[in-house]
Amino acid sequence: MSKPLVRPLPFFALWMLIALLLGLSLQARAAEDETLAQVSALLVQKFDQRARGVALLVEQEHPRTEEILHLLKDGELYYRKDDDRLFIVRSADTGAEALDLLDGSAVIIEKKRDFRKVTLNNLMRGQISQALAELGLKAEDPERRAAAVRELLGALDPDTVAVLRNRIGDEPVTEVRELMAQALAIQDLETGDEAARLQAIERLDGSLEPPVRNALTALLESDAGDQVKRQAQLALNGIDEKIRYYGMLETLYFGISLGSVLVLAGIGLAITFGVMGVINMAHGELIMLGAYTTYVIQQLMPNHIGASILVAIPAAFVVSGLVGIAIERGVIRFLYGRPLETLLATFGISLVLQQAVRSIFSPLNRSVETPDWMSGLVEINPVFSLTLSRLYIILFCLLVFAALVMVLKRTPLGLQVRAVSQNRAMARAMGVRSKWVDALTFGLGSGVAGVAGVALSQLTNVGPNLGQAYIIDSFMVVVFGGVGNLWGTLVAGLSLGVANKVLEPWAGAVLAKILVLVFIILFIQKRPRGLFPQRGRAAEG
Repeated sequence: MSKPLVRPLPFFALWMLIALLLGLSLQARAAEDETLAQVSALLVQKFDQRARGVALLVEQEHPRTEEILHLLKDGELYYRKDDDRLFIVRSADTGAEALDLLDGSAVIIEKKRDFRKVTLNNLMRGQISQALAELGLKAEDPERRAAAVRELLGALDPDTVAVLRNRIGDEPVTEVRELMAQALAIQDLETGDEAARLQAIERLDGSLEPPVRNALTALLESDAGDQVKRQAQLALNGIDEKIRYYGMLETLYFGISLGSVLVLAGIGLAITFGVMGVINMAHGELIMLGAYTTYVIQQLMPNHIGASILVAIPAAFVVSGLVGIAIERGVIRFLYGRPLETLLATFGISLVLQQAVRSIFSPLNRSVETPDWMSGLVEINPVFSLTLSRLYIILFCLLVFAALVMVLKRTPLGLQVRAVSQNRAMARAMGVRSKWVDALTFGLGSGVAGVAGVALSQLTNVGPNLGQAYIIDSFMVVVFGGVGNLWGTLVAGLSLGVANKVLEPWAGAVLAKILVLVFIILFIQKRPRGLFPQRGRAAEG
């Protein structure tokens, strides 16, 4: 039996459908190009023709409508006098680049007078503002609609108010609808009668939007009635109270972020100084090595800045840790029990490390790029935002602290470190190789210092003197918290960071540090062992 012939009709129909869709797409693209060409021809004419061009652009709902309106509003749309072609010009200087609006081709501006800006009059500015408001309020994304309303709060006119009144009833999102109501209330403050103004004040009471506060302040300076001014002052007092509250939260957040940096800088020293009794003046340079390691990793991974930070963390730990072990094996092991000689020797090592970095990288500061995922803000409200970089450093500090506690509490190395710190002779009698424990402990503390350098590279420039700015703070954190106590280091670092930020607004940065230092000196007079003193044999040594 012969096989049935394959009928070509379905394939023919499929190809016809594809051709039809392709034809419709090309036709739509041609219509868009034709509309843009018509708009371009109108925008180079007089003001009334330009207004017609803007109206045509909005009426046809061209895909580039919003882009072109913003270019007009920002004064970045020019036309070439020779052929009246429109260009996007960010800088009109000779030698700058201009992009053709229609085909995107780039030309170099040889003479500034060859290009002329598409200027606007007040009527066109209002027309563009209204069009942008309508486009923003029609957006599907609620955040974009909210941003459009916030943009209108500070620049209301009768046209935008009319748009808001038409859209507020159809707005499904409560937050956006509340912003629209506030915008209309601001307009009522300016143009309404006494009853409307009182109702508007009630609506705006508690709002933290900056234009709301500005509008209430302007109302107090106007010729409004006494009752209106009294209610406006009460609303303004409530808003100011909220602003002060969130200002305190912001200070606390900045203090915790600074404290996290101090904890990262001091926690490695808490191990070497607290467990081994070594005054390591080269601790700051170990932090500096971690920061330079981050810089080198970024140079090796220029196209993967976000991943380079994650690679730099273990790399900085290894580099600083190995240098720390070399310092302990080469110098410090000969000076145990002689703190003054240890201090002088490590101070000399710090100078050597600084000069080595100057010779390799030059004395100039190096900038480490912040990854995109660490940039930006988390906006809680219009007056309180959390910077992501500081938030990540706080989380990073807590992770490093937790990892260090786990190492010292849950690993054989941690058990041996605690044994040696409490009774070195008994630990040796039990078979613990105290010399290697000393080396690994010093390496662990130095590696954590390198990790602190990774965090600091995101806050400041990397230079040979980076570590010097944090060595004194590190010792203050360790002594204040209790020598050798990790939890004391955490509490002390966060406390000192918050204290610095609380004192800075009225005492200044330098005087705030001096006051903190004086407080620690007085505190140590009363409690020489710090907030959380060691107990048992470790405290007796």
